[in-house]
Amino acid sequence: MNYFVLLTDRCNLNCSYCRGRAFESDARGMLEWGEIDEDLPSDLDYDIALLYRFLARDPAAAVTFYGGEPLMRADLVERITKEAPVRRFMLHTNGLLLDRLPFDVLERIDTISVSVDGDEEQTDDHRGHGTFRKVMENLCWLMRKGYRGEVIARMTVPIGADIERGVSYLSENSEYRFDSIHWQLDAGFATGVDIGRFREWIDHSYNPGIRLLVRRWVKRIAEECRVPRWYPFIATMHDLLEGRPSRLRCGCGHESYSIMTGGAITPCPIMVGLKSMYLGHISTTDPSSLPRMEARGVCRTCNIHDFCGGRCLYAHIMALWSEEERGIICGTVEHLRRCMLEEMPRLRRLIDGGLLCLQDLDFQRYNGCEIIP
Repeated sequence: MNYFVLLTDRCNLNCSYCRGRAFESDARGMLEWGEIDEDLPSDLDYDIALLYRFLARDPAAAVTFYGGEPLMRADLVERITKEAPVRRFMLHTNGLLLDRLPFDVLERIDTISVSVDGDEEQTDDHRGHGTFRKVMENLCWLMRKGYRGEVIARMTVPIGADIERGVSYLSENSEYRFDSIHWQLDAGFATGVDIGRFREWIDHSYNPGIRLLVRRWVKRIAEECRVPRWYPFIATMHDLLEGRPSRLRCGCGHESYSIMTGGAITPCPIMVGLKSMYLGHISTTDPSSLPRMEARGVCRTCNIHDFCGGRCLYAHIMALWSEEERGIICGTVEHLRRCMLEEMPRLRRLIDGGLLCLQDLDFQRYNGCEIIP
């Protein structure tokens, strides 16, 4: 399994859509959240030997460094990559501090997910002036050093963002072109959203942008005979072609778990301090005893459940948006599925013609990409 290891809750940015917003808003159903762990340390505060003993009990353990901004504890990243008994390492970072890590440490990390929201204007609008330039400088440095792992552009898509413009820029930028891209809608995670504006944006910008991007993705596959790893597309198309249903596609609560800074285990890395979601502690819990979780309720009876898997366990449990409001998000998933099905015959023809094979759509599963935006 994959374990998100939270190294710190501190961050060197103050992004407009940070999860902290959820705790500052008039959260609908706040009482249902349960008790918040007021004693949760801001930095990792347990004996690392406990972590290693916990991980050693899982023969297929992988570690994803997470925060806050995990590279604010670059010392722990360096130590754990040298000592932990796991099969691979991954990193979620805003990219500003990548040059803090020696390159021999970065070489041990198979996948680096970098938060970047599109072009310079789109990124800096939400992450702060100069963020985009610094991130790109660090990525170019990483490539010059000879990094051979996967670098994923991980976009947050807030209301008003131009998804088609953002993905197109990142995949075509002459300075640093991302072959691997993921994005997630900033939807369902906090209250205080202008739902009318959200609905209008979905109908007139986001969904039309997705349709254009799906067609562009398939066109590139046909022209280049290779598959760009645009995760909301590659993962869902692979399963559609195979006729394979999916559980929660992010893996949270069945293939991925998270270790808080105090050692408590939760199903999802953004369930920080939610005591009702504590499933155990690394000092006393065996990985094989962790419960397997899934979205329930209306998700179980939904006609696209096998495609969606439930989208997001956190949003499902917290239920910060009403059922009607969540229906708008579900509509984006239905639209994505329709776009995939429309283009699937073209990919089948490429496969039948020997220009592509199903293995070309393989990817590293449970690498921190939610898959369903």
